[in-house]
Amino acid sequence: MLGDLGAASLTAGLVSAVLAVLLWLRVALLGAASRPARLASAGALLAAAAACGLLEAALLAHDFSVRFVAENGGRHVPVYYTITSLWSAMDGSLLLWLLILCGFGALLARRRAPDRLRAYAMVVVSVVTTLFFALSAFAADPFQAVHPVPLDGPGPNPLLQQHPAMGVHPPLLYAGYLGMVVPFALALAAPLAGRAGRDWVRVARPWALAAWATLTAGVAVGAWWSYAVLGWGGYWAWDPVENASLLPWLTATAFLHTSLDGGRSRERWNTTLACGSFLLVLLGTFLTRSGAVASVHAFTESPLGPLLLGFVLLAVLAATVLTGRNRPAAPGAGRAPLLSRRTAVLVNAVLLVTVAAVVLIGTVLPLLTEPLTGARSSVGPGYYQRTAVPLAVVLLLLAGVTPALWVRDRATALRRLALPGIVGLATVAAIGLLSRPGPAVLTAFGAAAFVLTGLLTEVTARRRRPGRAWAAALAHAGLALVAVGVAGSAAYGQADERTVRVGETLRVADVSVRLVSVHRSLDEGRMVVRATTELSGNGTTRTATPALRYDPARDTAVTVPAISSGPRRDTYLTLIAVAEDGGSATLRLAVNPLVGLIWLGGALITVGGLTALAVTARSRRPRRSEPADRREPAGVPA
Repeated sequence: MLGDLGAASLTAGLVSAVLAVLLWLRVALLGAASRPARLASAGALLAAAAACGLLEAALLAHDFSVRFVAENGGRHVPVYYTITSLWSAMDGSLLLWLLILCGFGALLARRRAPDRLRAYAMVVVSVVTTLFFALSAFAADPFQAVHPVPLDGPGPNPLLQQHPAMGVHPPLLYAGYLGMVVPFALALAAPLAGRAGRDWVRVARPWALAAWATLTAGVAVGAWWSYAVLGWGGYWAWDPVENASLLPWLTATAFLHTSLDGGRSRERWNTTLACGSFLLVLLGTFLTRSGAVASVHAFTESPLGPLLLGFVLLAVLAATVLTGRNRPAAPGAGRAPLLSRRTAVLVNAVLLVTVAAVVLIGTVLPLLTEPLTGARSSVGPGYYQRTAVPLAVVLLLLAGVTPALWVRDRATALRRLALPGIVGLATVAAIGLLSRPGPAVLTAFGAAAFVLTGLLTEVTARRRRPGRAWAAALAHAGLALVAVGVAGSAAYGQADERTVRVGETLRVADVSVRLVSVHRSLDEGRMVVRATTELSGNGTTRTATPALRYDPARDTAVTVPAISSGPRRDTYLTLIAVAEDGGSATLRLAVNPLVGLIWLGGALITVGGLTALAVTARSRRPRRSEPADRREPAGVPA
């Protein structure tokens, strides 16, 4: 019953999405009433919500006659992870994807009298919605019937049942991804809308801010989740699927810079970046759901791969055709002075796009070389450390330079840069004399000190005028803290892995761990092996209990590290293996300094984006004296 209703909801959603395409095209071409088109978009949203609700109901009711439940549900799975298992596998995650996509479409369509720009943009969003409904209904239908009906299911991947971030990270990431569809749609609609499309950047910027802030939070939570669950002691491995989340973030960051003040003098940049951000989202979707890359984050191989690749190529073709026509240069689009904010913004965009290109090459190169050589080449972290990391340090330095260029007087700008420059050089000298961590790490520390000092100076100077400058300061300060956390953990982190017998000690730096005992138990149908240890450091001794969990339904063993976090460093203990007699265990002890700054920096960047969004919303609210028929609706996105 639930399966039949779910399949019917997908069909209804597909029909509603097709109707929305036609009705919004009618509004754009003929100026017809928008109410039927808005109802069609609302119908697609209701259908997506119904499909998600019905699959959740099937999961909670353990209805194993539904294929998705039979493959990913289980009576032994806790309720929280039963709910989150909706997006634990490809078919169910596509329903969440559809729900968020339809939600953005409904928000964009909410104006009762949309102009031609929004009408054409809704055509684009509705086409994207139609294609994803078709994928879900015909190639990835989670409601297919199962015969015979099993008595129980294996549950989701054990890695997805260990941490509450499972309920936060994928929805945040999807919301950030799909928020990019609105700037993409507006960029494609602008040349079709004529004069109404001239102001598309101003309309798109709040949407881009909302998507960028959400994507930032999703990436940061994902790094933290990986750090807390996978047991390897790291937070970023330049995994292809990790890279797929970074790519649109980089280009969206560039768009937020080039779209400052309306971005009329950077029209081609804005169009390219708005389109490129969503095209990279589609490419990441292909990599994640096609089985093209081997990753702990990716879904298994599926028939969606060729369809998604075709969708990516179709979107690239549409973007090229619609935005490739020549347009007259906007006023003020000439050359800018070398030492100016406008030049700094363009250099920033060029660097961000260059970093994105470097990461993209490293991500897709193995896929391109396999048909030619017959073997898939690998691109390891060393490639990114030699290419992307130096560019990122230059970007960080530029983030400290740009605020000083808000003034037109060059002498004043240079004076503002003097104190941050002195502090940055002093930081490099002090750290270099004390520890000699290497040129890359020294540069990162110096750049971070330069940025933080410059931001402190600028914020102090603007203390009576909070607004966009404060939002940028928060985001750039967060970026500097992330740089310090990454550089510090990479340069000063220490780890050792060794097999120790009960009573023996493993030592790393000034931290030691003594194995006390090893014991096995059954926990919710799983075999759990725990190592009880005494962890000593900083003059204190405490108990730490890392574990190994074996899931017989999935025939998978996962690690459960014991992490002790502090303001200066984390102590990270992992149980790798145990002897049959329980007399010894292989432990990995890592001391990771300054890792907490990465999570704090990610939070600050997100808050900076949300602050900018709030400032934009406040600036767009109509004045009381403004005629009612000319007012923009309050709130963001608009």
